[in-house]
Amino acid sequence: MHVDPWRFTVLGYQSGLAQPLYLALVAVGLLLGLLALLLSLRRRSRVRAVLHERHAERFTPGISVWRPATQGSLYGLGLALFGFALAQPQCGTKSELTKRRGIDVVVALDASKSMFARDVQPSRLERAKLELTTLLDELKGDRVGLVVFAGDAFIQSPLTSDYSAVKLFLRAVDPEVMPQGGTNVGAALRLSMQVLENADRGSKERVVVLLTDGEDFVGDVDEATDALKDAGVQVLTVGVGSESGEPIPVYDRRGEFVDYKKDENGDPVVTKLDRAGLETIAEGTGGAFFYQPRGVAMGQVVERIDQMQKSELESRVTVRYDERFQSFAVPGLVLLVLGMMLLPSSRRRSSP
Repeated sequence: MHVDPWRFTVLGYQSGLAQPLYLALVAVGLLLGLLALLLSLRRRSRVRAVLHERHAERFTPGISVWRPATQGSLYGLGLALFGFALAQPQCGTKSELTKRRGIDVVVALDASKSMFARDVQPSRLERAKLELTTLLDELKGDRVGLVVFAGDAFIQSPLTSDYSAVKLFLRAVDPEVMPQGGTNVGAALRLSMQVLENADRGSKERVVVLLTDGEDFVGDVDEATDALKDAGVQVLTVGVGSESGEPIPVYDRRGEFVDYKKDENGDPVVTKLDRAGLETIAEGTGGAFFYQPRGVAMGQVVERIDQMQKSELESRVTVRYDERFQSFAVPGLVLLVLGMMLLPSSRRRSSP
């Protein structure tokens, strides 16, 4: 359970507790100390009820009424101080200017039904998603947008540095819900260009990472490629699938395999990687083509992005609170040690 930090002012200083849930330990420690005191008083009253106070020391030598109370109080107060330290008390602030540098990256992901092909395990699409997650884990400060396309293209996620949000949008990509079939790479490139052009404080280096099997181009790819080249945007094309071809599986609503997609003659439709088309797009924009026969060449894409010139995408003033937990953790430790050193009773040696 997440609880927002508590913020307040003490004697004119900005203060707060970063983890207020741990205040429950403070209450537990104080209750234990109070319980130890009550048990000590109860024990004392029982001794007085049986023995007169004058004879108590004589018949119960070495048994102290107040030692257990003191020991329990030390433990309780020490635990309370530790609980307050874990709540991360903060007092005083300082302002810092933080700058984030990187490039703008738009990932254009093919979500056509040909991406169901399983020449790359577990499927072209699922492997592409896995590799894209790896890309997001490797990026540092870059902004990422996600464009999904089949017969048409749409923005799945705008440019953002919140990689967790992009991963969430990525998991939702499903060819079955795409409104139009086909592989309109031209539309994907044009929309990716639009996302980059609309970016606030865009970077000097801008990149489109195109993941597709590249088959069945239905859009005006040449026009989109020329526009990206004129804008100085590199396209890194990543081929997914085999050049020998693979039939396209068909699934029912429960996600179970039914059959392979058939053409008008009843023959299975075979989908192949269009390597030449993807190489042409990459070369036309000054980018590069990446391919691994049994996987997705995302590691090479990360290396290419790391070599690009990073720009200042964002600068902001952040307020940091001074941590004061040491002021409570150290006394708490001292009290716990004193409690362990204090014995609940003292034994006297009997005289010979």
